[in-house]
Amino acid sequence: MSTIQRLHARTILDSRGNPTVEVDCFLDNPSSGSGQVFGRAAVPSGASTGSHEALELRDGDKAVYGGKGVTKAVANVNGPIAKALKGIAVSDQRIVDDTLIDLDGTPSKSALGANALLGVSMAVCRARAAGEGVSLWRSLAKQFAVEGAGLLPVPLMNVLNGGKHADSGLSFQECMIVPTGFDRFADALRAGTETFHALHALLKKKGHVTAVGDEGGFAPRVKDAAEAFDLLLEAIHAAGYDGKIKLAIDAAASEFCEGGRYTVDGRSMTSAELTAFYIDLTKRYPIISIEDSHAEDDWDGFADLNQRTGSAVQIVGDDLYVTNVERMRTGLDRKATDAILIKLNQIGTVSETVDAIQLAQESGWRAITSHRSGETEDTFIAHLAAGLKTGQIKTGSLSRTDRVCKYNELLRIEEELGRDAKYIAPF
Repeated sequence: MSTIQRLHARTILDSRGNPTVEVDCFLDNPSSGSGQVFGRAAVPSGASTGSHEALELRDGDKAVYGGKGVTKAVANVNGPIAKALKGIAVSDQRIVDDTLIDLDGTPSKSALGANALLGVSMAVCRARAAGEGVSLWRSLAKQFAVEGAGLLPVPLMNVLNGGKHADSGLSFQECMIVPTGFDRFADALRAGTETFHALHALLKKKGHVTAVGDEGGFAPRVKDAAEAFDLLLEAIHAAGYDGKIKLAIDAAASEFCEGGRYTVDGRSMTSAELTAFYIDLTKRYPIISIEDSHAEDDWDGFADLNQRTGSAVQIVGDDLYVTNVERMRTGLDRKATDAILIKLNQIGTVSETVDAIQLAQESGWRAITSHRSGETEDTFIAHLAAGLKTGQIKTGSLSRTDRVCKYNELLRIEEELGRDAKYIAPF
């Protein structure tokens, strides 16, 4: 039986040049031949964060990394967490994660930091997979009793950045393309990539800046959402994928809501008026997904939009749920959405993340595995999407290695699966 021999954390930098936590986990595993196996994981960080998320522990010393240092979280891993987990068996991820949760002892994981706990939780998963001699996604599927492997996720690609992810003036945080009309992940990725390059050429021709935002998408100065979607449709046409690529929105509406009113494209709206605004957009454009349409506590706004769009458009809760099953249960009761965004660092352990995914799946919701705007070269979410069969993934645009590495890992997983690989758009 493999047990944790040693944990070691360090500070590394994320894709925005901010500190984050990386954890190494060493297992005492005589069956491996060498007597020891190893797993490593790095923790992402969000810019547009929900107020109900688990706490990302930062040092607060403005003289060092502008207060964003993570030496406290690193010390918590190397100190009390390493001591508590030394010698514990890793055959059951939930036992490891429950130990972490109990050790922290706070609802928001504020004592030790969700970034400290998550780094350990993910690193243990990686080390277990190494000990088993299988890919991480296969180990996750086995650990959480997922049957019928082989589903590759449909990517929601953020090719136009706005909101807190870019200085473009666009109210919506993400305008995405979704390659739905394909039978293989590799073909869908190719179509998305070719459309991204067609968009680059189009923006350049129209005199727009072609610099990219936090998630690798372009950040042109556009006057409103309609202009953004017109650009996307023109790029899709230029790439030759009319009808095969749809559109999606991450509004991140909490960021443009103040005093119960929403300001979009220079217009101030009530919650009901914002819903009507979305309905109009879905009639004009092939939008199949809207994420965080309303502010994180505007349950009525979400429920109204979900009821009015029906099955034609998936309504996704991100800040609304923060990967937390208790908030999900409220959403289920109120019929607020029919999908949830899944972010590991919103809740702080792998087991709790899987609980959210499986509750969604059991309830008839869709689950979308997601990155954060501050990413690393870690590809854990690609394996999580494949292992838990979430069917969809958000991991940014088609530039910046911190985004593309997840797509590349999914290509490897598809190759490993061979004829068992499936790519099915749920729209």
